[in-house]
Amino acid sequence: MSHFQFIAGPCSAESEQQVLETALALKNTTPLAYFRAGIWKPRTNPNTFEGMGSIALPWMQRVKQELDLKIITEVATTDHVDQVLKAGFDAVWIGARTTVNPFSVQELAEALRGTNLPVFIKNPLNPDLSLWLGAFERFERLGITNLTAIHRGFSVANKKPYRNKPLWEIPIAFKTQRPNTPIICDPSHIAGDRQLIKEVSQRALDLGMSGLMVETHPTPDFALSDAKQQITPAAFAEMVSCLHFRSENTSNIEIDTLNHLRERIDSIDMEILELLGKRMEISREIGEFKKQNEITIFQLERWKEIMENRHIWGKEFLLTSTFMEAYLEILHKESIRQQNGVMNNDEEA
Repeated sequence: MSHFQFIAGPCSAESEQQVLETALALKNTTPLAYFRAGIWKPRTNPNTFEGMGSIALPWMQRVKQELDLKIITEVATTDHVDQVLKAGFDAVWIGARTTVNPFSVQELAEALRGTNLPVFIKNPLNPDLSLWLGAFERFERLGITNLTAIHRGFSVANKKPYRNKPLWEIPIAFKTQRPNTPIICDPSHIAGDRQLIKEVSQRALDLGMSGLMVETHPTPDFALSDAKQQITPAAFAEMVSCLHFRSENTSNIEIDTLNHLRERIDSIDMEILELLGKRMEISREIGEFKKQNEITIFQLERWKEIMENRHIWGKEFLLTSTFMEAYLEILHKESIRQQNGVMNNDEEA
């Protein structure tokens, strides 16, 4: 837990009293890497609260000077960067709405060049790993290397019960491609509901993420922005005390058992690949048969049959419907590709 980063504070800096009250409560209960608060709030509707703006900068400065807490806020324009640098902020984060725009990311990287300020970059709104990775590359090309990723979920259809669907496979893929870049989780924006924040936080810890950014407010129900996903500093401290922190590695006594289990997985994976190879051989034979008999590749009724009975089979092995659907979709896509290759004499099929 010593390397773990806790970042907490209100969604928006609403008043000097609110900012200082929140910061003091957090300082007295939980060790923070940074105290966060939104100064400028990018909102979908212009008629909603969009932050106090520059007037809130001195409030954050008081938190730093009087409570000895490092401070962080979101920047979305070069003007924001200029003001934050002048105010002595210790770090900044790039929001999801900004990450989605390479032009904006480039401008911010230019504005932060040569500062050595820690930069936290949230994933883009849409589930686009390349776009997220590209944002990091833009900063690194300008010599900015003190970078951390923030997983805050994705705006997709069918995301209930969350505000933004976690799609945990994307931050895992990010970590695979950038193993030396720390990645933390923003459970507030994933959950959208304070009742789900602890669950999401624990999942992030279980996946080896190295920090949490949680929105906290003295009176969450009366917050001017994102009221439903904020918790009190006391609730935050209680949640932290209940979280289970796991090590990425294990003790020497247990390592033999772990390695043995991993070897079993490796063996099973090889068997699965061998079976998939045999399955695709049959798909190519089916493709040849369809070619000789002038039958279309895609057979709707057969696809419906596969989807129905494989889901039933999957339940017997405790496999979720979500997994089975994704597995069958990609399996069917490859089978179609194999058959299409036979139909068109494609040697790569």
